[in-house]
Amino acid sequence: MKILALSGSNAKNSFNEALLKFISKRFADRYDFKLTTVKGLPMFKEGEDAPEAVQALSKEIEDADLVLIGSPEQQHSVTSALSSALEWLSCVTHPFKGKPVAIVSTSPMPQGASRSQSRLKNLFLAPGFGAKVFNGDEFMMGVAPTQFDDNGDLKDEETVKFLDHFFDEVDSWYAQVTK
Repeated sequence: MKILALSGSNAKNSFNEALLKFISKRFADRYDFKLTTVKGLPMFKEGEDAPEAVQALSKEIEDADLVLIGSPEQQHSVTSALSSALEWLSCVTHPFKGKPVAIVSTSPMPQGASRSQSRLKNLFLAPGFGAKVFNGDEFMMGVAPTQFDDNGDLKDEETVKFLDHFFDEVDSWYAQVTK
């Protein structure tokens, strides 16, 4: 399965990007990952054609079997950078139509960006998306600064075990939604 791992952060040292890198390393023998980010995409402008960078991201989404979004949280919602990218993708290019999407998140706060995940799932219900969003167990990891070792690996064995479980569920769900 080809997975596009999309970081919804434009931060320099993004914990969600670090999480996606760990996931792509941990499951490298199970999936074909491509990592990308919303970092550097222009802000959405209604009525404008999608810039080249947005068109390129749209093509990457179309080419993926599943999109895995690492969604940080700002002000109880998704980041403005991710929101803007999604506006381009839902108003201009529409690559999410019928696309399986799963969401993971991490945050310096204990809640693990839970509100971001809820908000993002609601956004995918809006016209212009048409995505198939995974709604099984949720992977939300709090206190991100303490979770990674110097190699970018997760330190807590139980967290890694739950991540394994999460992807087992995603696999079962994916098999059902792509029949």
